[in-house]
Amino acid sequence: MLCGSSHERKVPTLKICTTIAEARAACREARTANRRLGLVPTMGALHAGHLSLVRAAKAQCEAVAVSIFVNPTQFGPSEDFAKYPRSFESDCAALEKENVDLIFAPSAQEMYPAGDTTWVVVEGLGDRLDGHSRPGHFRGVTTVVSKLFHAIEPDAAYFGQKDAAQVAIIRRMVQDLRFPIEIVSCPIIREPDGLAMSSRNVYLSAEDRRRALVLNGALRCVEREFVAGQRDVVKLRDAGYTILTRDPEIRVDYFEIVDPDTLEPIERIAGKTLVAVAAYVGTTRLIDNMVLHP
Repeated sequence: MLCGSSHERKVPTLKICTTIAEARAACREARTANRRLGLVPTMGALHAGHLSLVRAAKAQCEAVAVSIFVNPTQFGPSEDFAKYPRSFESDCAALEKENVDLIFAPSAQEMYPAGDTTWVVVEGLGDRLDGHSRPGHFRGVTTVVSKLFHAIEPDAAYFGQKDAAQVAIIRRMVQDLRFPIEIVSCPIIREPDGLAMSSRNVYLSAEDRRRALVLNGALRCVEREFVAGQRDVVKLRDAGYTILTRDPEIRVDYFEIVDPDTLEPIERIAGKTLVAVAAYVGTTRLIDNMVLHP
């Protein structure tokens, strides 16, 4: 069943809404009889990582909505918004196989009507890691996610651990704004050789694809040192950074060891700790991370 005859895209049996009003009505209908509703926010170009979030949502919720929206406000002026991969029809086909209940695929005009002046900003956290190297990025993320939460009104929202900084910031936003929503972080899904799955991996040449493995290699180096007993953050970071910078074609954006909730640097590991990396492989910016548990 499709939602809204004047706002529909033809994909058999799958309900697709393109306006907030349609999505809100459809989601409220899906939640009748106390059904738990899960939301998986995406920018499309779906891969196995996204589908793992859908399956996690389906395991915990009776109804699942997926948003597909390439959010312009989280891209900087020189970033890849125009060429970001878009594959709406194949995304819908994949989600239909997963038996999702609803796709919300709004236009930019629907999400950001002319004259809008309100932003959602998480002070402090939004300026760390990706927020430091991509000013305004997390302002765009938190604004669009808050809009999605208001439109869909989910009981739970599912995000990938690969975007660990984003997860921490959204958790804080939900806490501060008192959204009645559970934020669920799901494990990173990797290719067989260890590369974290990403929609941007399609940009990589064969040679850059090989080079990109160094991100996971640097993280694994830190993990080995940690398992061997090292707790000094400077020594752990140096070990990983040495691996990361062996290839002069890799341009490091950041390689940090931080508190996973505040994203603030730490000096010594005493509790759950996030090791996060961002680097340019060729012209493609990739991120990866791992969590260390003492």
